[in-house]
Order: sequence, then structure tokens, then C-alpha cells
Amino acid sequence: MPKISEFYGIAIYMFYSDHAPPHFHAHYGEHEVLVGISPTRILQGKVPRRVQSLIFEWVAMHQQELLKDWELCSGQQKPLPIRPLD
Repeated sequence: MPKISEFYGIAIYMFYSDHAPPHFHAHYGEHEVLVGISPTRILQGKVPRRVQSLIFEWVAMHQQELLKDWELCSGQQKPLPIRPLD
């Protein structure tokens, strides 16, 4: 499970050959959520509201890069790192 970004204590991962729809895993402390990329939404799990807002802000800035990484992971290729939220 490659880590593609990390910011404000939130680590973002994608699994190789993961199930559709395109999504990523976000870890924050003991919390984990699966986040759909397009449309951006929580598919499973819970995080504090502020953390969810930060994740959604980051997705809005990097949606195309996330979709490209999804394609790479689907093809068993290493995803590219994505710039963290500043």
C-alpha cells in the first residue's frame, strides 16, 4: 500500500488492484476513511470534521493526479507522490 501524500497528520494511501470506484485510504490517528475521488465523498469510516474538510480541500486541488495514480495502481504500477496540503 504505497503512501502518496501526508499532511497535518493525515496519511494518504492507495492499494494496488483495489476495488472500484476510484478511491484512496486516509489515516489520521486511529481513524481511517475510504474517500471516493470523483465524486469526492466518504465511502467508509469516520474522521473528525476538520480532518474531513482538509482531505476534501486537498482532493479538490489534486483530483486529476489522484485519478492518474488510481490508474497506475490498477495496473500494478507505483503511484506518483502528490504534493501535500500547505
